[in-house]
Amino acid sequence: MLTWTWKAFPELTLEELYRLLALRQEVFVVEQRSLYLDVDGYDPGCHHLLGVEQTPQGPRLAAYLRVLPPGLKYPEASLGRVLTAPHARRHGYGQELVRRGLDFLATHHAQAPIRIGAQDYLRRFYEGFGFRAVGDVYDEDGIPHVDMVRGQFDLASET
Repeated sequence: MLTWTWKAFPELTLEELYRLLALRQEVFVVEQRSLYLDVDGYDPGCHHLLGVEQTPQGPRLAAYLRVLPPGLKYPEASLGRVLTAPHARRHGYGQELVRRGLDFLATHHAQAPIRIGAQDYLRRFYEGFGFRAVGDVYDEDGIPHVDMVRGQFDLASET
């Protein structure tokens, strides 16, 4: 069972920030063997969702995502750095992360369309939340990605 907490960047404790950056490095850099600069300058403008489990050794981050408001990275709102820790997979936390991220956007940025840069192998996962692929698959840091959108879009401009 996870405890889910939303935090704006200034509300993160040093320990929470350390845990989320460490987990992002573990998954996106080490596990996926992708050399890139994870600290990209967007975090201060984001809200961060932490899924924390309590262990005998203390709190352990099991799931994470960040929500980017419209205009920060794209004209649209966005979800990013969506991940489940390797030890916590196969419990549905990925679906819970995205559901909570979409709920946050519906509450705080109602009617804003959403754009994500999804790893291509997760295309069907995101389609299950109403996203649709736009454009061609592209390489981002050695991993095939595809842009996906959800919400009000001019279809002619997205093909």
